[in-house]
Amino acid sequence: MRFEVKTDQRRFSEIYLIIFVFFFGVLFFKLILSLQKISRYYETSHLCNLILVEKSSNNFKKLGRIINQTNKQKIWDFCKLTNK
Repeated sequence: MRFEVKTDQRRFSEIYLIIFVFFFGVLFFKLILSLQKISRYYETSHLCNLILVEKSSNNFKKLGRIINQTNKQKIWDFCKLTNK
């Protein structure tokens, strides 16, 4: 006796395509989040360097938005700590 199982190849290829797209979608999303963290770190570092050289109120406002601080003294202390 011989048993044969008929499979629908199209159905399996669609499942593999869905798994493939989902996997790379998650991978792409994690990459974007990592790049956002790196970008925010370098922007903060750059603005702190600008504040230490030139005490512009515009730079204080930009950095204050990034680190969620409104007090200039706290922003100044933050920049001193990050540049040590």
